[in-house]
Amino acid sequence: MKSSKKSSKEPGPHEGKGAILAAFIANVGIAISKMIAFMVTGASSLLAEAVHSLADSSNQILLYIGTKKSRKAPSRTHPFGYGRAHFVYAFMISIVLFILGGAFAMYEGIHKILHPAMIESPVVAYIVLVLAVLLEGFALRTALREAREFKPKGQNWWRFLRDTKSVNHVVLAMEDSAALLGLSFAAMGITLSLVTGNPIWDAVATLMIGGLLIFVAVFLFREIQSLLIGESADRETEQKMQDVVMSVKDVDHLVDLKTLYTGPNELFIAMKIIVSGSDSAKTVAAAIDEVEARLRREFPIARLIYIEPDVYKSKRQQKISDEAIQQTINNS
Repeated sequence: MKSSKKSSKEPGPHEGKGAILAAFIANVGIAISKMIAFMVTGASSLLAEAVHSLADSSNQILLYIGTKKSRKAPSRTHPFGYGRAHFVYAFMISIVLFILGGAFAMYEGIHKILHPAMIESPVVAYIVLVLAVLLEGFALRTALREAREFKPKGQNWWRFLRDTKSVNHVVLAMEDSAALLGLSFAAMGITLSLVTGNPIWDAVATLMIGGLLIFVAVFLFREIQSLLIGESADRETEQKMQDVVMSVKDVDHLVDLKTLYTGPNELFIAMKIIVSGSDSAKTVAAAIDEVEARLRREFPIARLIYIEPDVYKSKRQQKISDEAIQQTINNS
């Protein structure tokens, strides 16, 4: 079996470093302003949103750590590299931060229902909400602009978030979108509480923010766990790979093809090809090199490729070979 590895640890477009920095700066500022606004107004929805922003700030730290670890060179204990660090840290975000943030918001909403209190100094709340919308909008715009560089044309954003392996952009887009929606919930709850004179609406908005965070957590959990366990390329991509392999004249047949994402922009490919029994070792080696070269041209993210050559055997030949092997075992 012949293998070839292409190692490149330069930052790729999937890492979204600019979006991570923009989101971190925005969320730190927003969390502080929301916490101050909560202490002034007593609005539970603002407290839930403050915790939400603190969780988002922690998200960016984890994404940065995952990005940094993923760039480590392959080692003896990790021969396929550290690309999956992206998936591990994004998975931590889905389990720990979003779920805890959502659970806290649900708790705070229930507490506000049991112990209602009117909102004070609503002007402060609205100023903070407007500021938060502007900052979150900037962060979301940055994340989407970076993601748009490699999003397939004609593909809608929901499909992109479901299909892409770039977990950094999935997390950033989902959290920034959830933040803007959460702010609209908070604004609605505060406004209805002031108009009706009933603080229950602020509690309802807090519960809605908690439900939103839990939804995002479940979405990320489902999407990232598949990559963490080990996900192959889609059928269309694998079919293109088969076509590339069969375009090499000295390849008679492709017996098996296996693919595995070892990182957002790193793909492992293993295959078994059939060559003519009359071909020389030099001819077979040249065919393997050509297959590898064409795959790399067509799929730049292919970092490690294993190609095993074999010679076609008829059923009769295979039976004779199996019997010979069994006879050897019996005689030993």
